Amino acid sequence: MTLEPFRQHFSRTAYRTALPVALMATALSAFQAWLWSDLTAIGISVVSLGFGLIIFVVTYSLHYLIHFHRLQFINRVTRDIYRKQFEDYSELPARDKDEIDHLLRQAVKASETIEREISRLNKIENYRKEFIGDISHELKTPVFAIQGFIETLLNGALEDPMVNKKFLEKAMGNVNRLINLIKDLMDISRLESGERKPRPVNFSLRELIGEAVESVQYKAQKEDVEIRLKEFDKNLIVYADKDQIRQVCINLIENGIKYNRAGGWVEIGLQAFPKKSDKILLYVKDSGIGIDPAYLNRVTERFFRADKSRSREKGGTGLGLSIVKHIMQSHGENLYIESQPGKGSLFSITLPRPGGVVISPEEEQVDYHLTQNKKSTQGS
Repeated sequence: MTLEPFRQHFSRTAYRTALPVALMATALSAFQAWLWSDLTAIGISVVSLGFGLIIFVVTYSLHYLIHFHRLQFINRVTRDIYRKQFEDYSELPARDKDEIDHLLRQAVKASETIEREISRLNKIENYRKEFIGDISHELKTPVFAIQGFIETLLNGALEDPMVNKKFLEKAMGNVNRLINLIKDLMDISRLESGERKPRPVNFSLRELIGEAVESVQYKAQKEDVEIRLKEFDKNLIVYADKDQIRQVCINLIENGIKYNRAGGWVEIGLQAFPKKSDKILLYVKDSGIGIDPAYLNRVTERFFRADKSRSREKGGTGLGLSIVKHIMQSHGENLYIESQPGKGSLFSITLPRPGGVVISPEEEQVDYHLTQNKKSTQGS
């Protein structure tokens, strides 16, 4: 027979409470017996010790029954925290009856907080590893391509007028790809760190969209994609960061061009935002290949490409939509994404609606034929 079961159920707190109470009771009973009884010294000692033992047992038992299991529960919670093994502690009391109940509830809250924090840190670590893998791959591809072209030129192709210019143009294309990748990485880093905060000003939305369309027109012509700009109030003023909203428009239009087909179109327009009267909805709709429903919730992730070969072929960095998401979040606005494979995609952003602006019914009746698959990214 071992003492382990006794050790497990022995309460040191109850013992430390009962022992001084029993000693005091023994001393008081001995003093009273000496004053009021005719017992001998031995008799007084026996009675006092017996009374003290009874007080000890009663005090220990009461303390054990009231506190032991709750203290064991707190011990279990703290042990689980130390071991990083978290449970669902459903046996919590409905309300705090005393300080121990309060301490117990606080221990469980601490456990839940630590569990959430560990889960968050694990996600960040996994995201960091994935990001390092992605960025290594994205940097390695153009660097190795440039290295290959230069080595070929140095090995004799430089003297061959039939290939030297072609190889130099390909090397330059990969250099431009690296420059765009580094620029997009810097943009995302500044947006996430809060360094690139919005500096809102009043500006003409129609004028800004015109500038965005003009900057990507050559890409649209090269890919045989028509850009359609719907008519809306030329005097419409928006209060936002002009440079960042221009970048959002360019990224969305370029995305529509990149994932389109020859003879397709990209449409930019405006409509009222039905959920809030003080908002307007700027949309970019295309007739492209669309997005698979399985990928709809991931298209704004860094380096995520629904069609990897097509994106790299068109010179994309895989960061365009991620930049759009971060810019809209920094503005406290929303990004909506709707798509169906083979039918195209619809990207919409909300912007503050100035007072007095009326959007015509024709502009409000945008054909939202892409409502089957929808994703919303809200500003934080």
